[in-house]
Amino acid sequence: MNFSLNPLTDLQTILSYSFMRNAFIAGTLVAIIAGIVGYFVVIRRSSFAAHALSHIGFSGAAGAVLVGFNPIAGLLAFTAGGGIFMALLGKKAAARDVQIGTVLAFMLGLGVLFISLYKGYATNAYSLLFGEILGVSSNDVIITLVASAVILTAMAIVYRRLLFTSLDEDVAEARGVSTMAMNIIFMLLVAIATSVSVQFVGVLLIFSLMVTPAAIAQQLSRRPAHGIAISVTVAILATWFGLFISNYVNAPAGFFITSFVFGVYLLVRLIGWLKQFSWGAGKATAQPKEPQISR
Repeated sequence: MNFSLNPLTDLQTILSYSFMRNAFIAGTLVAIIAGIVGYFVVIRRSSFAAHALSHIGFSGAAGAVLVGFNPIAGLLAFTAGGGIFMALLGKKAAARDVQIGTVLAFMLGLGVLFISLYKGYATNAYSLLFGEILGVSSNDVIITLVASAVILTAMAIVYRRLLFTSLDEDVAEARGVSTMAMNIIFMLLVAIATSVSVQFVGVLLIFSLMVTPAAIAQQLSRRPAHGIAISVTVAILATWFGLFISNYVNAPAGFFITSFVFGVYLLVRLIGWLKQFSWGAGKATAQPKEPQISR
């Protein structure tokens, strides 16, 4: 397809294909849940845990293929189990890197074993590494819609307590909030969001929607509600941009999604550095000069 001078005409042409409509609907839903869950991933300093869950999910998909099950079922089972196990490893969300790394290494070893034992072509499992957003079916859209509704409902129920424990676990526990329960619930939400997202952006690109938009939001606003809104907006725009451009350029949508969020992140950081530099220069200029003593 070629660009025209009217982007609305281009969009109408793109949406005339059913697979593109499915991709836009499912991609938007994934962007919303990834933007919301990802914001808590960032403020809880659990980026490594989210990254590990996506790779653990690949091992689960490989195991499901080995026994003849749907790879998505294995992915969800392993991410949910891995998330609960990570939550039980330690009290502090930001102090589990060693334990998470150990679990991740073991799970990746299992994934290698499952793949080696499978005698056929494990294309369904391997496709989860990079995702295939243009291969979304109507059934995938329905599953994504149901998963999104579950995540959004759960987030609405535990929002205040989850935010409280994310900002200060010690104070939240002193006020009677069960940090362990919140950790388990949060990791389960991350597991579901990861299982849904990797089908479209892949295991290797999950950070593009789960972490980077939230990191951008943290640079622009310190208020949680505003930060979540910014995170979701960036994730949606990145998804739409990736899907739109990939129709005209011979490259996967995941590349343009990651390029968009990475470019926005660099721009936001650059603006922040320039503001700090200008503020520092202005402060130095405003300082009064020391009086010189004449001899």
